[in-house]
Amino acid sequence: MAFQAGGQRPAPRPGPGTPEAAQDYLRDYAVLLDSVPFPSLVVDHRWDVLLTNGAFRTLFQGVEPHPTAHPGANFLRFVLFHPDAATVLGDHEASWCLPMLADFSAAAERRPHDPVLHAVRRDIAQDPIMDAAFRHGLPHWLRAVGERAAGHDGSVRPLLHPDPRWGATECRLLVETTSVLEEMECRRVTLVLRETPRAAGRDRRTRRAASHLRVVPTVG
Repeated sequence: MAFQAGGQRPAPRPGPGTPEAAQDYLRDYAVLLDSVPFPSLVVDHRWDVLLTNGAFRTLFQGVEPHPTAHPGANFLRFVLFHPDAATVLGDHEASWCLPMLADFSAAAERRPHDPVLHAVRRDIAQDPIMDAAFRHGLPHWLRAVGERAAGHDGSVRPLLHPDPRWGATECRLLVETTSVLEEMECRRVTLVLRETPRAAGRDRRTRRAASHLRVVPTVG
């Protein structure tokens, strides 16, 4: 209005162009995140976790500590390597592990020299079952479901919530970014809980990671 009246246009405040400004932005974004009632986190392209909200921490409160694969540290590593992942992420292999392997494969192809992604690939190679899933099961699965079905945004996945009011339920993943988060190569992932009818046999059972990925075809 001042500009239209003949005055000077106020100078826009610069976006987070420095590490200090970025931290200020993330502090304010954390306030927004904590106002969301559903589990939500902000991750970078490696799935390193920058922010989580209270609902996210509640969802994973029963997960044992882990030196490299805690859900609050790196969500990719949690899905792939944490022995407790299947106690929270329902249908862990097909609904969570394989889509995350597909996401990792795409990220590693885009950034072939990223040392953190290289370290994840080394850890995959050291696990014969996970390595077979990555090299053989993932291409087979992608041919079966299609590249689009492997994406995260909009997908509906089973979830085992520690709160008995939710219990065995589903969540829709919403993946979003802002212009500033995009500049930081980050995105926000929200698990929107959905009330679903309780089906027989879908009780919350404490189950550690399976010793074999059943969705991976046997390779002769």
